[in-house]
This record gives sequence, structure tokens and C-alpha cells, in this order.
Amino acid sequence: MVDTKQQFEQVVAICRDLFSKKFHDYGPAWRILRPASLTDQIYIKAHRIRTIETKGVNLVGEGVREEFIAIVNYGIIGLIQLEFGYAETADMSNDEVLALYDKYAKETLDLMLVKNHDYGEAWRGMRISSYTDLILMKVYRTKQIETLAGNTLASEGIDANYMDMINYAVFGLIKLEFGK
Repeated sequence: MVDTKQQFEQVVAICRDLFSKKFHDYGPAWRILRPASLTDQIYIKAHRIRTIETKGVNLVGEGVREEFIAIVNYGIIGLIQLEFGYAETADMSNDEVLALYDKYAKETLDLMLVKNHDYGEAWRGMRISSYTDLILMKVYRTKQIETLAGNTLASEGIDANYMDMINYAVFGLIKLEFGK
């Protein structure tokens, strides 16, 4: 039997490695971004995946895999920004940021495991393009929640939507890395 938890951890380790390298190169430049800007950045990545999927052509060079990695990393950055707010200066060290990355990756994994139990690994029967569409839907939901300044009547918050986006991107990465 396939171990979803292990596969999740393996693909998140790939995402974390790239995140760590980019942190080395750029520092915490992303700390200046407000959550709405991160939502838009995830939108750009998911929209690009959808364009590649529908047109079958990729002129930039980076493909679907790299964009799913970016969605995971921007989703975790979004969770960090929701907790700490945006900053005008580089106010976090590499160790602090990686500890927060690990915290939110674990919380997202825990959420996936609970949902995966209840849904019985249904995601394995889905197409990668469906994950793209679901991420885009979550982006639009998040934009609406942001427009409402978080004042929802019956919906989950922005953090839950970021976690769902991360999980759908991880599912895509698992399929790309390990096949069905």
C-alpha cells in the first residue's frame, strides 16, 4: 500500500530545499508582501499551470512541477504572513523562518491526513488538472474572504484555504514524482 504521509513528506522536503536556497539568495524579502499579494502570487502560478495544461506549450522553461512547488512555498509564506503580518524590514533569521516553514508544513500534513482518512484517498483517482482547478477555486474563495476582510458567515478562513491549496499542490507533486 502506498504511504501518503511518506510521499507528502518527501515532496514537501523538495519544496523546503528550494525555499531554503531561495532564502539564502534573497533573504526574507517576501516579508514585505501582504497576504492578498500572496494570494495573487498563488493565482499567477495556478493560472500558469492551467495555461500549460490547456495549451500544451511551455515557453518559459519551468514547468508544472516547478509551479506546484511554488504554490506550496507561497502557501506556507501566506500562513506565516497571516500569523505575523507583513514587515518593512528583514526581521526573521533563516532558522526562525525554517522553523515556521516546518510548523506550517506539519499543520498542513495533519489536516491532509484527517481529510484523507475521511475521503479514503479519493485524490489518487483525480486528474492533476483537477488539482489545478481546485487551487484556482480556493484562490477565488480566498480573494472573496479578503474582500470581506475575513467577515464570513459560514466559511473557513484564509488559513484553511491556503492549507487546501498547499495540499492540492502536494497531491499534484506526488503524482508527478511517483505516478499513480
